[in-house]
Amino acid sequence: MADYWKALEFYEKSHKICEKALPPNHPHLAISKHAIGLTYENMRQYSKARQFYERAIEIAQLLLPLNHSHLQLYKQRLQN
Repeated sequence: MADYWKALEFYEKSHKICEKALPPNHPHLAISKHAIGLTYENMRQYSKARQFYERAIEIAQLLLPLNHSHLQLYKQRLQN
C-alpha cells in the first residue's frame, strides 16, 4: 500500500515553503492544495480532501479563465 502519510508530510512541507515564498493567490498554491486534496482522497478522508479542493478552486478562479484545464480538474475532483 502506498505511504500516503509520508506523501502528505512532504506535500505539506512543500506547501508551507511555497506559502512563505509566493504571493497568497499564486497558481502554484492551487496546484499544491490540489495535490494535498488528492492525497487525502486516496486516504479516504473526503472532508479534508474537499477543503483542499475548494481552496484550490478559489485560488484558480481568481487567476485562470473559467475553461482552463486546471480549474476544470479541480472542480471535477470536488464533484467525485
